[in-house]
Amino acid sequence: MARLAAFDMDGTLLMPDHNLGEQTLATLRRLRERDISLAFATGRHALEMRSIVNKLALDAFLITGNGTRVHSLEGEVLYQQDLDPEVAECVLHSKWETNATIHAFNDSGWMTDKALPETLAAHQYSGFTYTLMDLKRLPAHDVTKICFVGDHEDLSRLRIQLNDALGSRAHLCFSASYCLEVLPVGCNKGAALAMLSQSLGLTLQDCMAFGDAMNDREMLESVGRGMIMGNAMPQLRAALPHLPVIGHCQNQAVSHFLTHWLDTPNLPYSPE
Repeated sequence: MARLAAFDMDGTLLMPDHNLGEQTLATLRRLRERDISLAFATGRHALEMRSIVNKLALDAFLITGNGTRVHSLEGEVLYQQDLDPEVAECVLHSKWETNATIHAFNDSGWMTDKALPETLAAHQYSGFTYTLMDLKRLPAHDVTKICFVGDHEDLSRLRIQLNDALGSRAHLCFSASYCLEVLPVGCNKGAALAMLSQSLGLTLQDCMAFGDAMNDREMLESVGRGMIMGNAMPQLRAALPHLPVIGHCQNQAVSHFLTHWLDTPNLPYSPE
């Protein structure tokens, strides 16, 4: 029996409309009744996730910013890491051959230099939004992560540019096909979950995890039981071919799997 369950949010726990289904919420509450701890492991900001868990009335640890922050049930910071200021300055002040928009994050929130109302649909439940500003005025020592949003092929070409410029000074990953993240070295959901589990007196073998994108890879491959969503990025399924694939987030597949696991753990599981 797993003692800690970690969940990616978008494309995993949330449905395509970015809402949490009632079946999923009920199943999460069942896990807590079984004394299984919850961790939401996401690229979303800690401020937004704290608002969400408060609205849902769930006790959950938070791994946010793709592993740059870890918070306790009470909101205490257990771990934090920011981008190297030289990396932040390079990314924010260089001219990149891309049509993608650029977004910067720190503990105060989300900053961008171009209004993109369509991006706010993913945050309608929490009401979390960006601040418009000249990103070149953002202090380089106060940047947690940076992400580029755009077409996947464009972002793939941009990743080559960023890798050439930054080398081993940053961790690059796709948190979605349309979102390329620039993260501090060593920051990923798997490393954050390892730290959290250790602080709880657990090992990663005591954990289960669910995810759909390449920023979930380290987490899924390190836990005792990792599950890939049916709607996952093809790159993730190719990278972790030994892990089981469950159903689509549209059908609340996480709830479907966990209900089977809680009620009939000795029977084989088949996706809905």
